[in-house]
Amino acid sequence: MKIKFVRSKELILSTHAGLATVGALLAHTGLTKRLNRSRLTKAESPFHSHSDVMKSYIGLLCQGKSDFDHIEPFRNDDVFPICLQLQKVPSSPTLRQRLERAAETEEAGWNDILLEESADLLRRVQAPLTGLQAGTDIYVPLDIDVSPFDNSGTRKEGVSRTYKGVDGYAPIFAYLGQEGYGVNVELREGSTHVQNGTAAFLTRSIAYARRVTDLPILVRMDAGNDSLDNLRVCHREQVDYIIKANLRKEPKELWLRIAESSGICCQQREGKKEYVGFIEFTEKGFDRPLRQVFHVIERTIDRDGQMLLVPEIEVNVYWTSLRCGPWRVIELYRDHGTSEQFHSEIKTDLDLERLPSGKFAANNLVLHAGVFAYNLLRIIGQESLRKDDAPIRGNVQRRRIRTVIQNIIYMAVRLVRHARSLIFSFGKHSPWSPVLERIYRTFA
Repeated sequence: MKIKFVRSKELILSTHAGLATVGALLAHTGLTKRLNRSRLTKAESPFHSHSDVMKSYIGLLCQGKSDFDHIEPFRNDDVFPICLQLQKVPSSPTLRQRLERAAETEEAGWNDILLEESADLLRRVQAPLTGLQAGTDIYVPLDIDVSPFDNSGTRKEGVSRTYKGVDGYAPIFAYLGQEGYGVNVELREGSTHVQNGTAAFLTRSIAYARRVTDLPILVRMDAGNDSLDNLRVCHREQVDYIIKANLRKEPKELWLRIAESSGICCQQREGKKEYVGFIEFTEKGFDRPLRQVFHVIERTIDRDGQMLLVPEIEVNVYWTSLRCGPWRVIELYRDHGTSEQFHSEIKTDLDLERLPSGKFAANNLVLHAGVFAYNLLRIIGQESLRKDDAPIRGNVQRRRIRTVIQNIIYMAVRLVRHARSLIFSFGKHSPWSPVLERIYRTFA
């Protein structure tokens, strides 16, 4: 049977009904008022309001589209402006130029507005925030890490060689909770050292995290951020931390002797010993002793039973303020690796790895908008898990951003105008429509 294709003039169909939930969340923010009050150079009386431009771009990002040209198909779309509560949908040149103008006008502060409104939204809608048990206390993890963006083959401003061996950027991110809500971000040139400016970034990240939650915060950072400056920030801001130590040129044999004298030994198998423990010492400028947890492994026989002429020594050391057992500190740090998944979702699911502008400041603003859109989708995904009405169930703590886009945002709908009302008419076999309706009613 051959299929005939026709285009109806009577029906108004859409493939992105899930943007209604995005618009409902945006209505809980002060984004519209704050952006419209800002004044940009060479854009004193714009035809398209600042809020319409930014919310249009956020609407694109929530569909996994980052290029400015992707806005063109939505200019004649009835559902897109209705969902996002827009007066007008800007053109691609307007979108590009306005974001570049906003990025160049530092006093406008669009980056700060996006981060502040995002943090306030998380608290306002009481987004689920899962902590971690450490002894008798519950901590909300604040994971800070750098993730290189590959922008090879481009001449964008700020693109340079990253530590991954590719040309691109090296942005730094801060994620809160096991759900991984983005609370801070900063675009950096690719060759920037991971610790350059991180102490100031850490201070701001803690402030944003406290706008979201009143629970105790646990900062987690890897060995690239092993610096006394970061420890001083944590002590000054009175937050707990686990930061992996960079042993640099410290001999492993020294740590083995420390482990043998002050650690607990466990022989996993013949020829393999593990030592776990901690040491404390005073450091000038700190109000209390600093603590290091160590995990030392000594192998004299490999896993195949071959005896080694020289023992293999593996050492991992962590700066921490926690007073729980050393093994729990090590487990909590290993959970820090989950933040790599959050990087992946921003880079691939939101299509932000190859940033769209040639200007560094504009790409920094795009990345801030990306984190805002990422949080919107994360909130929607976590809300979808509150009840068992989703067709895809399972014991999961977090829905991936791609799953939210594919199953909730990209939902086919027919727009019906009747009796001064707007009606979204779903198909008879639309398995995710009850979930979408529930989420929309929750936030609207």
